Parts: sequence; C-alpha cells; structure tokens
Amino acid sequence: MNATQTIPVAITDFTKRYGAQEAVSNLTLDIERGSICGLLGPNGSGKTTTFKCLLGFARPTSGSMAIEGAPLTPATFEYLGYVPERSALYEWMTGAQHLEFNRRTFKSYDPKRAAELVDLFKVDLKKRVGKLSKGQHTALAIVLAFSTRPRILILDEPASGLDPMFQRAVLDLIIEAAANGATVVFSSHQIGQVERAADRVAILKNGKLIVDGTVDSLKGSEKIVEAIFDQMIPDLNGLAVDPRISRIVRSGRILRAYVNHDSEGVARRINELAPKNVSILDLSLEDIFINAVGDVAAASPNGDR
Repeated sequence: MNATQTIPVAITDFTKRYGAQEAVSNLTLDIERGSICGLLGPNGSGKTTTFKCLLGFARPTSGSMAIEGAPLTPATFEYLGYVPERSALYEWMTGAQHLEFNRRTFKSYDPKRAAELVDLFKVDLKKRVGKLSKGQHTALAIVLAFSTRPRILILDEPASGLDPMFQRAVLDLIIEAAANGATVVFSSHQIGQVERAADRVAILKNGKLIVDGTVDSLKGSEKIVEAIFDQMIPDLNGLAVDPRISRIVRSGRILRAYVNHDSEGVARRINELAPKNVSILDLSLEDIFINAVGDVAAASPNGDR
C-alpha cells in the first residue's frame, strides 16, 4: 500500500474549467485521518466546485481525487457524510420519511444516534420539508449526515441558517467526530467557526490555493503591533520599509503593523511616534484570511502610504 492509499481525502493537481473559465486550478490537498480542514475563500473562489467534483456531481477537467485511496463509487457513501450548501432534501417528504429512507439505504445507519440528533436540533419530523425553515432544513441535513457515523465528512456551510446555539452544536459534532477518527472538510463564511473547529486551513482565491497549513503554525507566523493615536497617524519615518514588518494597515487613528519577528522591537519604534496606546496581539484566523485574499487598506511595501 502506498502513501496515497492511506490518505482519507487526496486531491492531486485538480483543475476544473467551465468553458473558457477556470474555476479551480491545479489544486493539491491531502487531508489526514482525524483532521478537520477548514476550506475558506471569497465567493467564487472554487470551494463548492471542489466539493462537487470530490463527490462526483461534476467531473474534473484534469487531475485526480481519491477517497481513502480510491475513486468515488456508490459504496463510498456508506461511510461518507455530506451536507450541501443548498438543500438537497425532498420537499414533499417529511423529516421522518427522510430518516426512514436513510435507514433503508445505509447499513451503517444508527437509529439511536439519529434520535439523539433530532432531539438536539429540535427537528419537527412530522412536517414536510417544504414547510420547514431554512435553519430546520440545515438541521435535518446535519441529522442525516451524522446518523450513519461516517468516517469522512464533507460539509459545505454546515451551520447556514442556524441560530448561534445550534451553530455551536454543529461545531461540537464536527470536533467530536474528528476526535473519534473521522476526517472532516468543511467550508464556512464565518471565520470564527473555522478558527474554533479546524486544526488546518486551506484558503482559495480565484480557484488557486494560496494558503495551506495548520491553524497554530499560521497564527504563529506573525504578530500584530497595534497603536492607537489621539490625533491622525503621524508620518511613519520609513517604518513601512522596516524588514521586520510585512505590511502596515491604517484605519482612522489605528495603526496595525504585521510583524514577522522582533515584535517588541517594532513596538518600541512605534512608541517613538507618541501613540496613546501600543499593544502586541496574536494573529487571528481573520487576519490570516484578509492577508491572503487582499486588503485595500494595506500599506505599500515600498513606502509609508
């Protein structure tokens, strides 16, 4: 058995074109067993296209995708759970009928687990799906995906439409599944959800992978030196070309310097500009995302603008 066969989700040189438009370009991503990978990117960055091709709903233009070392087959769904961004439920069926459909379809269906999840998300099983709210659509999809105790989970905006309490419940389910050995790939527009649950992050922009790494390593790559001024930010005296600083962002009377080393030294230099307050902050996942996809407020690397 080679190394690829041991990887639960392996995407290699994946490209998808729609006519002349390249939705995803040369994406390579291996996700290890028990890992939670958060897939981030602006709208149109290629996240949903990647999920569609991974699940066989569309064909890659080139490259390969493998689940547990093999191409996708109908049997794969016996151990793979999926929650789409848009509801794929049958509007004319009730929640109870959907659960019965799952029971008859999947050998791994666990009725006790399904009942626990129905109770957790307060799903009304008597209503036809067409009468459910958007949040209840999502909740029922979560129940169906997790009721088979899958070892692979592909989740596209799995907390969409849920209130904060149920969003937290979804994240807890994801973390619990990974702790029990499942491999999870999920996307979310709410970066805080990814920061809480994921141990690894992949960021797409215009169909290309621009950031890939563990959350801890990415957050430890830089510090932010933040200064607040009483008046307008003064002339920076060449601070933007300091080799310790990767970029500078101004927002009103707030100055943020993204520092790759010696943050205390940079803080001392900024203190010379007489700010009201200077703080050294850890990088957040939101900072990493904005740095990756672009921020029009960023300073030029060659000057003090």
